[in-house]
Amino acid sequence: MVPDVLPCYLLCDVSFSMSDHIDEVNAGMREFRGVVHADRRAAAQIRLCVVAFAESPLVVRPLQPALDPSEIIRPRQESGSDFGSAFTLVRTVIERDVHALKEQRLRVRRPMLFFVSDGRPTDPAWPAALARLTATASCPEMIAFGLGAVDQPTLGRIGTSRVFLGRDGVRLGNALASSVARTVLRAEHV
Repeated sequence: MVPDVLPCYLLCDVSFSMSDHIDEVNAGMREFRGVVHADRRAAAQIRLCVVAFAESPLVVRPLQPALDPSEIIRPRQESGSDFGSAFTLVRTVIERDVHALKEQRLRVRRPMLFFVSDGRPTDPAWPAALARLTATASCPEMIAFGLGAVDQPTLGRIGTSRVFLGRDGVRLGNALASSVARTVLRAEHV
């Protein structure tokens, strides 16, 4: 039997406006790893990649098993949130990763992209980059998680599958776990 793999991507805004929320993001990633650890099937299937962005994006954790230790996300003292360059980079990364997984003869589920931000882009052309990402053959399921004083309409355009808001009392780790639950995790772990 060919193993299933669920590639998950955390695309996190680390600009100045998000600096008060980065500890919550790191705590959410630890909580998510704990949930995955509790389910052997999930631990074998879920891969996680982390991309941080402000004025430019950077892969801080390449796609690897979700249980592997994660780099701590750090805020940047940059005021810009260039959503467009972040979507462009993550599109390239997803396409490369999906291709590499298929070459390993793994059955790849539809990728999931968790977009974490206050939803305040500083680049006006970001919708075109988002459209290119969602038009690819490896189009991810798009889930947005808003922290701080969010721009809910913007997050709604990005999170076409779901939008979670920290101000509603939802923790990032729970949002990540509930999003993959339909695919991999057993209900008692969510």
